[in-house]
Amino acid sequence: MIAARGGGARTLRVPGRHGYAAEFSPYLPGRLACAAAQHYGIAGCGTLLILDQNESGLRLFRSFDWNDGLFDVTWSENNEHVLITCSGDGSLQLWDTAKPAGPLQVYKEHTQEVYSVDWSQTRGEQFVVSGSWDQTVKLWDPVVGKSLCTFRGHENVIYSTIWSPHIPGCFASASGDQTLRIWDAKAAGVRIVIPAHQAEVLSCDWCKYNENLLVTGAVDCSLRGWDLRNVRQPVFELLGHTYAIRRVKFSPFHASVLASCSYDFTVRFWNFSNPDPLLETVEHHTEFTCGLDLSLQSPTQVADCSWDETIKIYDPACLSIPA
Repeated sequence: MIAARGGGARTLRVPGRHGYAAEFSPYLPGRLACAAAQHYGIAGCGTLLILDQNESGLRLFRSFDWNDGLFDVTWSENNEHVLITCSGDGSLQLWDTAKPAGPLQVYKEHTQEVYSVDWSQTRGEQFVVSGSWDQTVKLWDPVVGKSLCTFRGHENVIYSTIWSPHIPGCFASASGDQTLRIWDAKAAGVRIVIPAHQAEVLSCDWCKYNENLLVTGAVDCSLRGWDLRNVRQPVFELLGHTYAIRRVKFSPFHASVLASCSYDFTVRFWNFSNPDPLLETVEHHTEFTCGLDLSLQSPTQVADCSWDETIKIYDPACLSIPA
């Protein structure tokens, strides 16, 4: 592990590990989790990396290895030490950063790669959703060793699953079948099917300030905003990426600001309420940029990770001034 500080970004180089997902801790300022894989996730093992920031840059606090590539990570909403990852062998793994041993629990039900996992942010719920290439979404209570429910309906691989931060028991999924779907965990069924793009949809996220607004990112290089009260057409479209958009995240601090990362190696920041919505393009990776998160603790701090074996934390200029 090689730490560096340069160009305004704190960087940790992780030789032989290609980053897939990054997520800031909701509890500890500056703590970051990264899910990574050997050999671009095609073969080999995976590693969960726990990073901390200090004045000199990033340091590795702890790492955990798994026998297949890790593709996503989510922090517990009720325990600062606990996380869940998901992997290419169809399993989810529950980890405790205070315990250097292997996973506390493994949940193995999906029959193909699990590409997405998310822990509910709604108070009173302790549910996790996972989305898989087996075309299903599964609902889990981490205390229970098996899934509570399986959601079917997608007609291609599922790339993204994300809980609503507003509505208990409601989550969204994005798929290679070109749709965004809204689900009700209590009714165990789909509420809304949105034909979001004429291409595979790789990512989706909920606006933190509007319970009806979501954004999708797709292989067609576009980001589209969707108002659940009227889904016949997008409420905004953001163009500029030149290859598939791998992940999109709304800002926790600015109601109309979001960030996206792409296979074009860039991270872009947008304000969809502006006539000229592109705020900034960050070009500090040399490979596919797959992981992206915006800090819940700092209004300006962003983390990303890439197949170029680096994890970066930085403060883009556009977030340091009023958007």
